[in-house]
Amino acid sequence: MSSDRRDSTGVGGALTGRDDAEVRRWTDAYFNRTKTTIETFGDCEVTYAVFMRRPVVSAPRLAIEWLEAMAKRRGTAFRIDLNYAEGRWVGAGEPILYITGSFRHLVDLETLLLQKIGPASVAAYNAFTMCQELPRVAFLAMDARHCAGAEMAELMAYAASVGSDRAKRKSGAVGFVGNATDATAHYFGRDEGLGTMPHALIGYANSTVRAAEMFHEAHPDTNLVVLVDYFGQEVTDALAVCERFRDLAAEGKLSVRLDTPGGRFCEGLDPAASYAVLDRNAPRAIRGYRTENELRHLIGAGVSAAAIWHMRERLNSAGFDKVKIVASSGFNPEKCKTMALADTPIDVIGSGSYLPDRWSETYATADIVAYDGESRVKVGREFLLRRPTEEEDADPSERRARAAIGAGYGGPTAGAVSGKASGSDAPPNPIARGRG
Repeated sequence: MSSDRRDSTGVGGALTGRDDAEVRRWTDAYFNRTKTTIETFGDCEVTYAVFMRRPVVSAPRLAIEWLEAMAKRRGTAFRIDLNYAEGRWVGAGEPILYITGSFRHLVDLETLLLQKIGPASVAAYNAFTMCQELPRVAFLAMDARHCAGAEMAELMAYAASVGSDRAKRKSGAVGFVGNATDATAHYFGRDEGLGTMPHALIGYANSTVRAAEMFHEAHPDTNLVVLVDYFGQEVTDALAVCERFRDLAAEGKLSVRLDTPGGRFCEGLDPAASYAVLDRNAPRAIRGYRTENELRHLIGAGVSAAAIWHMRERLNSAGFDKVKIVASSGFNPEKCKTMALADTPIDVIGSGSYLPDRWSETYATADIVAYDGESRVKVGREFLLRRPTEEEDADPSERRARAAIGAGYGGPTAGAVSGKASGSDAPPNPIARGRG
């Protein structure tokens, strides 16, 4: 994050650090009671292992930044051993990171820390999967309306950027090119959110063409993206908008957005016509589907593969082959996989459905695996213990990053990574290194 996005605690946006009173109010009561017990009987050094019960893409940066802020507030230091750098694939049960420090200062932070790791890592996994399935398609993160408050909105935008960056590295995917809000646009290298018009503007104008005219007059330098499903006449209204803005259409600055609800078919389609469209354009898709959901995404109501191919055919036959198609409505990993099966001609997808569908899968867990350097963990969680030869056997370029976070951050001790001097007084980047 750029410095102008940070507050006085060092954390950007909605994920501001909390003082001790706020932490006490928002953490689990048994952690608060454990803290007072430790204060009575004496502190010790502990090591936490943080892991997920399902495969994810590592998205720890905001959690680490928050932990950094809390360490500074408390005048202490936490050591982070990051097993899987940001954007790396993590298997179920594999510790994403280890955290070592004062038991007294860590115990009451567990609740809030886990909230910042689990959902982001699952959303990053989903975003990566979608971008990987459709590498030639640009994605917009349109999840803000579906988030439970500003903190979740920040976590999800960050997660989309992490998953997208992984897909770009792995397959050269276009990935997520922007999002809906100004507050989190910086995760995508932008100063402002993207988007043109909601259905409400078309209702206000009582005409799809008139709404496009009004928007273009108010924002003449913005490429025009027009919703075309308000009146249930997707093709008719799309062609009317193209006729009205022939210059923009010829320059590739006009897009039509399909957002047909799942309760009806796109104009001109029914099940039989949908089969026919796919038979002309992607016959293997019909023969290759495996589930009822895949079939619904191919030829069902709403924004199906057939609907998008239908729109592309009609635009091309009218001479508007440079007009782009933006698709939205329920584009999750499964739907994106089906669209890839049909080689669907989508230019941009607006998606909030990379958000975790099953929230129970987002639960991150932390267990203490060492007390004052002695390995100890509850029965059944022995897989979290460090392997004695882990560092000796690892390739130097893949060893875990270490960062002393908090008091003295950035000093000579903090500069040591994997047992070697960093050669600089600058703090090591716990995100940029790690294995996985």
